[in-house]
Amino acid sequence: MCAIAGEVSFDRIFEGFEPWHDGMQQCLARRGPDQAGRWHDRHCVLMHRRLAVVDIEGGIQPMAADGCTLIYNGELYNAPELRRELTACGHHFHTRSDTEIVLHAFLQWGEDCCDRLNGIFAFAVWDATARRLFLARDPIGVKPLFFARRGQGLIFGSELKALLQHPAVEPELTREGLYDLFFLGPGRAPGSGVFRDVSELLPGQCAWFDGSGLRTRQYFTLRDGNPGESFEQCAEHVRFLVTDAIERQLVSDVPVCTFLSGGLDSSIISSVANRVLGGVRTFSVDYENNDQYFVPGKFQPNSDNAFIGIMTDYLHSEHHRIELHPGELVEALYEAAEARDLPGMADVDASMLLLCRAMKGFATVGLSGECADELFGGYPWYRDPEVRAVNGFPWSQTTGYRATFLRPEWQTEQRPEDYVRQWYQWTLDRTDHSQTTDPLERRMREMVMLNYQWFMQTLLDRKDRMSMWSGFEVRVPFCDRRIAEYLYQVPWAYKDYQGREKGLLRYAMRGILPPEIVQRKKSPYPKTWHPAYRDAVAARLRQELHDPSSPLLTLCRPEALAQLLEENRSLPWYGQLMTTPQTIAYFVQMAHWLRTYHVRIL
Repeated sequence: MCAIAGEVSFDRIFEGFEPWHDGMQQCLARRGPDQAGRWHDRHCVLMHRRLAVVDIEGGIQPMAADGCTLIYNGELYNAPELRRELTACGHHFHTRSDTEIVLHAFLQWGEDCCDRLNGIFAFAVWDATARRLFLARDPIGVKPLFFARRGQGLIFGSELKALLQHPAVEPELTREGLYDLFFLGPGRAPGSGVFRDVSELLPGQCAWFDGSGLRTRQYFTLRDGNPGESFEQCAEHVRFLVTDAIERQLVSDVPVCTFLSGGLDSSIISSVANRVLGGVRTFSVDYENNDQYFVPGKFQPNSDNAFIGIMTDYLHSEHHRIELHPGELVEALYEAAEARDLPGMADVDASMLLLCRAMKGFATVGLSGECADELFGGYPWYRDPEVRAVNGFPWSQTTGYRATFLRPEWQTEQRPEDYVRQWYQWTLDRTDHSQTTDPLERRMREMVMLNYQWFMQTLLDRKDRMSMWSGFEVRVPFCDRRIAEYLYQVPWAYKDYQGREKGLLRYAMRGILPPEIVQRKKSPYPKTWHPAYRDAVAARLRQELHDPSSPLLTLCRPEALAQLLEENRSLPWYGQLMTTPQTIAYFVQMAHWLRTYHVRIL
């Protein structure tokens, strides 16, 4: 994995690198601590930071051939097949790196190369002959790519912080950015960079930029269909796809490990990795005294520790349990906001950042189970008819409550409920259920698309930023484009086999897991239940309330924040476990972000 950044301009000439180019490249050094490279011509500057994983010596970037120069962030999982196909077309390779394969794929097929790439990536190619830039992002949206149009120029980078190094990109918020923070956060509207006139290339989107402007194309989306398979055939198909995706993502020239929570998804990945590698190092996160304070509930019926023990005994893995304390979680809130460039998922972000930092001490690559729940129907809102019937995002049904925090003078453009509803409808309008007539099946296609476009993207944001902050690459096998394409078309009755969440996946992967793991009820990424955590984040928010110069008070109603400190709401602010302590932490992160990024409100 790496970081990319660059600038193209048709109203100025680059005689060399400007000071802000140094800043853009340097601020991404955490994503690519191993190598730095850059290149320019009269109209284009390309910058790269590399985390070396495959072909350490041969994959240096920027990489050029036949008048085209590439910078690339990602991993390509069908590299062997593409190398053979391109070789048959007359291409010659000088390295083992997938970077070179992507470059030659572009030279051979142009923008249509995206349809052939199976991996996680964001890349840019400057065609010096045609004087135009090509940008592309992977089908699922695992790797980020932000951009901003300024005059006859385009500025782009892997993270928002890179764009903010450019003097033409200011940390300014419009009403839409504010509404994202308060009514959608920690999610973001698709394509939103939150700051004024900053955008993100959508998952499965590519773009051309030249003297006539920017043109985007959606090369990948989920399409309806009918596999025409029996349940047994479908289960066998799923078993092959999942196993193959995991095996492909174990390729590395540096040490590989896995996340292990004792849940179905991470256990499947760890089991396959253990077989292929002949042993695997596994990692889990825990919190000080969590067994003492843990409270079972609807979304988290049991804690992870017993199930982790079952899996590590089954695998005989070298397991590392990373225990976090309330104080370090609170301190990491600030670092996590800087890693994400935005307020995030509070202690879930902070703990992920600390966990990845610890894992980096043992390995450079980790495999994680994100996206299985979205595609296989694992979340409780998939299976609750009342929640399914609500016209709104099922993981965030508190718009009215959220609106009480934003000062009335900032709520002048649009009613909060209307803002959220328009994005909800935007997603439904882009949901393909053209091959489906059954009302339940049509609704389940919508539920998948809502989760795919929104909740999954928030989790992928979290995993990318928190891991790459420590130069640690996380791969997500369930994000294989083949799995997403196929599962979207699978009947809901198959996914709901035996009335269980992810019933199809449980059945398909039987035999490689202990029965206790196969039957374990879905449980999300854990949070701390320690009362000291709430006390600590409440103290931080109270400091903001008592500071008349706090930037948080320019946006928030003080009385609403004061009331929050006295509450104990069970309905989450976002997701399943982001209840009152995490909501307090979200505003603590927001205060730090406003102050550190010198955010201005327009």
